Amino acid sequence: MPIHYDIVHTTIYRYSEPVTFGEHRVMFRPRESHDLRVLATDLQVSPEAIVRMIQDPHSNSIAIVQPLGPAEELRIVCSFTIEHAHSQNLELPLDPAAQLYPFSYSVEDYQDLAMYMRPHYDDPKGELAAWARSFISSEVPNRTRQLLVQMNQRIRDTFTYVERIEEGTQTPLQTLALGSGTCRDFALLMMEAARRLGVATRFVSGYLYDPALDAAAPSGEAVTGAGATHAWLQAYLPGAGWVPFDPTNNLLGGTQLIRVGVSRDPSQAAPVSGSWYGAANAYLGLEATVQVKRLASS
Repeated sequence: MPIHYDIVHTTIYRYSEPVTFGEHRVMFRPRESHDLRVLATDLQVSPEAIVRMIQDPHSNSIAIVQPLGPAEELRIVCSFTIEHAHSQNLELPLDPAAQLYPFSYSVEDYQDLAMYMRPHYDDPKGELAAWARSFISSEVPNRTRQLLVQMNQRIRDTFTYVERIEEGTQTPLQTLALGSGTCRDFALLMMEAARRLGVATRFVSGYLYDPALDAAAPSGEAVTGAGATHAWLQAYLPGAGWVPFDPTNNLLGGTQLIRVGVSRDPSQAAPVSGSWYGAANAYLGLEATVQVKRLASS
């Protein structure tokens, strides 16, 4: 049975004196498909702004926001109601030729997936490749999906989640060396490791439902990363298509992950980006919150 959510994503930039603003790129609208439907949406901007909607090269919905006057605060509030069916992973059968690792994509799939298969970060000493190969057994047949499930769980069990407000993502080698990171860092680590095994992956930004933060919801196990934008990845497995993996929480689909945008690299999926003009020391900081509430009727 589909679940309905109300979501409010608020971003506030504050300044010590009025500044003027350039265009801002806002990625906020959930990405619709057979398992996710947007029922209502609203975007409020202060100061008054011109807003136009476009699609980027990955077919994500992007709001181009141009504030019209100077202000000490730029407030962007995105709200919507969605219907979310179960995002499957373990239930979906793979093509027979892809059930065991290693496997090869068809010529047609390879042409479309090439940019998601090519590693984007250097690994001069082969450390990341060695970590990726550690999930391959030499004693028993390697089942493709189970290999990725094990990688997902290993990150959740052995790496430490550290909240970081600043924009940007650690390189996979930095995350390996530190043994810690944010949801963005963990998603990128698994993406790049899987790419070195020949598996196409892409970055997913979105929201995470946490019943522990929803007073009206049934009891449930708390998750990490809720209350802000969240990140995970999808791997393309022949027969099943794009399937989700959240290494921060060891989630494998379900209804808690609400995708907004997909990209080949985290740098392409910033929730809000833009420019402002004023005194160099005018910027006071950023406040960003996400509230996800399950509607009582569902």
